[in-house]
Amino acid sequence: MTFRLALAATATFAFAATAFAADDARKPDIAKGQQISQTVCAACHGTDGNPPTPAYPKLAGQLASYTYKQLANFKAAPGKEPERKNAIMNGIVATLSPDDMRDLAAYFATQKEKPGVAKNKDTVVRGQAIFRGGVVEKGIPACSGCHGPTGLGLPVQYPVISNQWTDYTVSQLKAFRVGERTNDPQGMMRTIAGKMSDAEISAVADYIAGLR
Repeated sequence: MTFRLALAATATFAFAATAFAADDARKPDIAKGQQISQTVCAACHGTDGNPPTPAYPKLAGQLASYTYKQLANFKAAPGKEPERKNAIMNGIVATLSPDDMRDLAAYFATQKEKPGVAKNKDTVVRGQAIFRGGVVEKGIPACSGCHGPTGLGLPVQYPVISNQWTDYTVSQLKAFRVGERTNDPQGMMRTIAGKMSDAEISAVADYIAGLR
């Protein structure tokens, strides 16, 4: 990642954090967030942000500022399409207020993510090499450079990715690669994923699933 790209990404996520804490007089209501989770999110993501199937991402333990940004990106504005498109999420987020989204994001951040496991022993070494060192000859940076050595992310800037379902990580990297997902700051993830093969994506996603 270039220094300029890193600065741009930091500024974008800093804006998200500012939006998350926009009303300093009103702190996020964790109990309200739990209530919303139980009534709106549980069917797909589980009541605590640990979904029953890999079709949906784990939200438990995710940085609140990141979850808020994603919810906001799913929400359409008058005369403007949502930055992130998903038929299910666009409909659900349409019913949520900014305060609802702050409460929900704060609640999920307090929950404990259930540990995952890498399942493909034949690719775990390759996945680890990509996560920790990237692929130098292809200009692919190490995932750990932004998401940290254990995948716990960096507050404000980069999301938690450790223990995430392999299938979900694969789907998102491929969505970035083909431009179906475009809400990454300065196209950072699109640039990286665009250089990755299916085998590289699968290997690093499986490694991330078991990362502690």
